[in-house]
Amino acid sequence: MSASSDNAPTPMMAQYHALKAEAPDCLLFYRMGDFFELFFDDAKAAAAVLDIALTSRGAHGGDPVPMCGVPVHSAEGYLARLIKAGHRVAIAEQTETPAEAKARAGSKALVQRAIVRFVTAGTLTEEALLDSRSENRLVAIASAEGGFGLAMCDISTGRFELMQASAAELSAEIARLAPSELVQSDRADPFGEDAILRPGHDFSSIEGERRLKAHFGVATLDGFGSFSRAELAAAGGLLAYLEHVSRGTMPFLAPPRRHEVAQHMAVDAATRESLEILSSQQGGRVGSLIHAIDRTVTGAGARLLASDLGAPLTDLAAIRDRLALVQWFHADPLLRDSVREALKAIPDLARALGRVVAGRGSPRDLGQLRDGLSAARTLRERLGKASDLPDLLKQLLPDMQGHGALVEHLARALVESPPTERQQGGYIARGYDAALDALRDTSGNARRAIAALEATYKAQTGVQALKIRHNAVLGYFIEVPAARADALMKADSGFAHRQTMAGAVRFNSPALHEEAMRIAQAGTHAQAAEEAHFEGLCEEVIAAREGIARTAAAIARIDVACGHAQMAAEGDFCCPELTEASEIAIESGRHPVVEAALRKQGQAFVANDASLNERDRLWLVSGPNMGGKSTFLRQTALIVLLAQAGAFVPARSARIGIVDRLFSRVGASDNLARGRSTFMVEMVETAAILSQATERSFVILDEVGRGTSTYDGLALAWAIAEAVHDTNRCRCLFATHYHELTRLAGRLDALSLHHVRAREWKGDLVLLHEVADGPADRSYGLAVAKLAGVPPVVVARAKSVLAKLEAGRQATGGLAAGLDDLPLFAAAAAREPEARDELRDMLQALDVDNLSPRDALDALYRLKAMLDEASH
Repeated sequence: MSASSDNAPTPMMAQYHALKAEAPDCLLFYRMGDFFELFFDDAKAAAAVLDIALTSRGAHGGDPVPMCGVPVHSAEGYLARLIKAGHRVAIAEQTETPAEAKARAGSKALVQRAIVRFVTAGTLTEEALLDSRSENRLVAIASAEGGFGLAMCDISTGRFELMQASAAELSAEIARLAPSELVQSDRADPFGEDAILRPGHDFSSIEGERRLKAHFGVATLDGFGSFSRAELAAAGGLLAYLEHVSRGTMPFLAPPRRHEVAQHMAVDAATRESLEILSSQQGGRVGSLIHAIDRTVTGAGARLLASDLGAPLTDLAAIRDRLALVQWFHADPLLRDSVREALKAIPDLARALGRVVAGRGSPRDLGQLRDGLSAARTLRERLGKASDLPDLLKQLLPDMQGHGALVEHLARALVESPPTERQQGGYIARGYDAALDALRDTSGNARRAIAALEATYKAQTGVQALKIRHNAVLGYFIEVPAARADALMKADSGFAHRQTMAGAVRFNSPALHEEAMRIAQAGTHAQAAEEAHFEGLCEEVIAAREGIARTAAAIARIDVACGHAQMAAEGDFCCPELTEASEIAIESGRHPVVEAALRKQGQAFVANDASLNERDRLWLVSGPNMGGKSTFLRQTALIVLLAQAGAFVPARSARIGIVDRLFSRVGASDNLARGRSTFMVEMVETAAILSQATERSFVILDEVGRGTSTYDGLALAWAIAEAVHDTNRCRCLFATHYHELTRLAGRLDALSLHHVRAREWKGDLVLLHEVADGPADRSYGLAVAKLAGVPPVVVARAKSVLAKLEAGRQATGGLAAGLDDLPLFAAAAAREPEARDELRDMLQALDVDNLSPRDALDALYRLKAMLDEASH
């Protein structure tokens, strides 16, 4: 890696820089023998992430070249850490052996290398690099026809979807898809800080249509559906990116399915974070909804469950089909248990298939496909014998058959437990190929053949210490003690001298050479024969890929339904009733995550009812902090989400009118990196709700307006409540500490008052966590402060301040005095002007711009006198 005397780069350095130029945004893994080496800034970045030694090699431009490396045989583990840290990696492999390079260009020839693959977060297929229970989505975005097209794929399973979204829907769709990588045109404004920019011409609808037809080998896309220009443009960008990173070996993609945005409930990123659907706010699955309810037993089932929770349905018939399948398994515990046991034995067909189609498959993947398809057929036969099959199961069972010939062939061809690596061979079963068996016998009988030859030479030379040995440099050789070498050194002995060692001499012979060649050739030919069989089996699998993918999808859906049924049995969940009415009627609802946490502590969760309908669609919920308001709001939203995902829900009963959009403005957070304070984030999220919620939406709002001054906050909360009631007309739970808002109950027909119950007993606050009708009598703020451990002297001082404030409010009327005069939000312009007092009239009459200093002072005195008179 050193430079020449005139600072010209060495051939290896020139080759490295040429490869690095092909992947400037990636860490370059440069293959050198048994290691992948990294140089310059790549080495510094990788050493920091991997915690490995940073060394140097030679010099470049007069400076040492930073270097680090990882062994090829264990590279996957290092790749996983680099990808998790946000890096992308280009793999530069040796495309010829040193011997081939020498034959091509002489003894000093540089081995040729090429980038054979890019390893990126969205294009992983290896088991070691993926979470078996999470999808790994790559998303491309393009704009056309006034809208946005999105193309999504998970190449580890072949899932491929196209969809179109409006500008208002786009952020919620990206949040739903939660891509590992986001790809877009370099001609558009970035949709995110980590978006990967690709050439704009890749995102052409014409190019997208051409690429789709070429990839799937069709003359028209009509058989797949009707796609918009924006969707085709996104598909073109996605396929172009996959071609780039795969370097010619395209991964498996099922035919594209069109996904209608209106088919699922819209849930924006803020709501997903607030409700902790797939991950907790601390990160990871623990503490999330999916962690609390996931009872799936396969990786594919867990991935489908996450997809269901991330995109609850809005189609009533489809939801009822899912619930009917859950109900069927719930009603028969013995059948459910047997099915779950069978599912546990089924390997991850989708990901094994993805690796095979991408050219990264192993004998073990073929074995998993053999075992999984066989088990799927057995499970189909078992389920098919049951009675009263639900409609969804009737649709799934045919997808679990039709692979008999492939399974039989794989069963004959493969050993019972094929290895992960295929370089060493040994995965093709004995009896499958007689010629291969003969080659193996030749190679396997080497020990006996060599032992027989050794015995012959001992008898021939009379040297009983003679041994035939083997090493990686010389291959097979004859070794005798130096003192007995004379007999073999004679010209007519038939032995050829090879090497003299301290105390031993090594020889070769024509017979040994011939035997060694026969053994080596047999081993090479056996390995080549196995490789040929492997490629043939992979081709069969690839030809059946679409049917295998359908089988994998059917198994996942059955696993999810069984998991829901198991959770319902364990947690006393009920089957919700879904309707088209604008209602949410929940009896004894519970928060599944909080309940699970309390159960571990030996405590019971206090269940609560919720009943929202046309006449009572806005609940104003008051009560003390820690009383359970936020939990009540979130549990209602989660019950709605679970119901529309096709799951049983934690309640005694639940009747849910279909929700088109779910919004949650709960909790305090900031985004200082983007210049947004906690209150700014709150207002941005509230603005999104007011602009997007429809009459079919469900909204939970908690303590809106608390991030600013009392007057500002109350005014905002008041106006927001009116807007939700009069303009959005959606179902809403509105939790607040502003008791003044209770006056809205007399003005807003569909608003009702509720509170979380609390009592003070002998100076201590007792939180009952029960939701009751009517407003709270007070906030219990000081009692909560005492409960939290605020020093007694501070609590005592707060009591005295509170007493003075309340006395002042009673004397002046305080905040409440003006609330009766506040007009309704929607009808303010239509009302008769209210009587104005003299003070207001005088202020409005002042021409401030034309007042002299003397006139201004006189006006101020008059205003002061009027205020003093009014206060008396």
